[in-house]
Amino acid sequence: MKDTLFTIISNLPLTSSVYKMKLKGDTTGIKAGQFVDIRIPGRYLRRPISVCDVQDGILTIIYKVVGVGTEDLSLMMEGSSLKIMSELGNGYDLSLAGERPLLLGGGVGVPPLYYLAKELKKMDKDVTIILGFNNKSEIFYEEEFKALGVKTIITTVDGSYGIKGFVTSAMPDDYSYTYACGPMPMLKAVYDHAKTSGQYSMEQRMGCGYGACMGCATPTVNGYKRVCKDGPIFYKEEILWPTQK
Repeated sequence: MKDTLFTIISNLPLTSSVYKMKLKGDTTGIKAGQFVDIRIPGRYLRRPISVCDVQDGILTIIYKVVGVGTEDLSLMMEGSSLKIMSELGNGYDLSLAGERPLLLGGGVGVPPLYYLAKELKKMDKDVTIILGFNNKSEIFYEEEFKALGVKTIITTVDGSYGIKGFVTSAMPDDYSYTYACGPMPMLKAVYDHAKTSGQYSMEQRMGCGYGACMGCATPTVNGYKRVCKDGPIFYKEEILWPTQK
């Protein structure tokens, strides 16, 4: 874990509520699936944001404006500095991917899958990704995934683009492993439909972001674990959903 200054290079909207920010700073050691915790000027609690990409000392994050903190973030200008804790969380385990990994992302669960897909392609994996959105106006990063050479499938709940339905509506029959990131109902649906083991990036409100406050503890088959420290990536076999005992 590091806490260092990053400089904003760009901060631009991808949709009406989703922004892409690029920052220059110390990115060494950041893994796919990890997150950063950003101190926003004038706000007490930091904001945890997943890592979308790391390349040549440039950190890319994609975030949705959902409150005053992220609204402040969306208004920050090029050249401004942010104090960022990085290398947080455990990241994805790529060694279990097999030859045909299937990635599934919903909404702002899409960004961390980009860095994961890029790393898997470096390993010559045959990667397929399914991106789920409510409607066409919310879609982002389709072309970026295609540029990686990843088979990219889009689903929309209202059918305004791609396949109508949820990400589970487009799951193929043949894949070696699953990686999923998105809202909890989507993760549960993927969990129920998946024919293989997999890794799931779990969501939870966080206080400190590095395991001290226990505010993000979630039940697992091995007892309570901290999403920020022990996660956010959990293996399918250890996940305990609210209806399970």
